[in-house]
Amino acid sequence: MNPLSKKIYLYNVTMGLYMLDWWERYLFNILILVLLWFICYNGCRFVTQIYNSNFSAEFMVGKKFSTAGFVPT
Repeated sequence: MNPLSKKIYLYNVTMGLYMLDWWERYLFNILILVLLWFICYNGCRFVTQIYNSNFSAEFMVGKKFSTAGFVPT
């Protein structure tokens, strides 16, 4: 058994997919992929929004930072 087959087997056994039909397994995997895409997409949007609202405006204005924290000019 090669490593990829072993990983697929462990995934099927761990998630309980071994007892499903082929079409149920595909449906479950599509659902998991859509959920992961949703989490990653919205996580990237959230991080971009936080960066744009908090950091980029402060750096563009010319404010300086020190090791003690924010020091306004």
